[in-house]
Amino acid sequence: MVHHVTPHDPAWAEAFATEAAALHAALPDVALTLYHIGSTAIPGILAKPIIDLMGVVPELAQIDRHDDAMQALGYEVMGAFGIDGRRYYRKFDANGQRSHHLHVFATGAPDITRHLAFRDYLRAHDDVATEYSALKAQLTAADTDWERYVEGKDPFIKRVEQDALRWYQARR
Repeated sequence: MVHHVTPHDPAWAEAFATEAAALHAALPDVALTLYHIGSTAIPGILAKPIIDLMGVVPELAQIDRHDDAMQALGYEVMGAFGIDGRRYYRKFDANGQRSHHLHVFATGAPDITRHLAFRDYLRAHDDVATEYSALKAQLTAADTDWERYVEGKDPFIKRVEQDALRWYQARR
């Protein structure tokens, strides 16, 4: 069964800030820039209550040296987990529910712009954000699994991502 989606919670911004502070404290020698991405970073839309963070480092070797520190913070170290040039970490709360995802990329990776463009585009285009939220509600209304949920969102994300990247680049 897929995680449920819930209405936007303004506390998610604070949850991001709290986790970002914990990461910076645990990794003082890593030049890490953190961004709140994913649906919890877009006010007004439904989201799984999992905080998505994106980290950017000068080179992945900086974060690779800190698996112990990441595990001490409660993260599972997942490696690239299917995406070249990424380091992926998952964190679970005391109830065993996934609470955080952290995607780390090296400076200049195209995934950085893709994530920021999609987030900012939905923040700036309420109609597109509403469409995405409705799709998420539809996909989670049925008893569907995680893979089907992700696959169901994929065509929308790919379509909107292209508009978002053009919009984002034009603003820079």
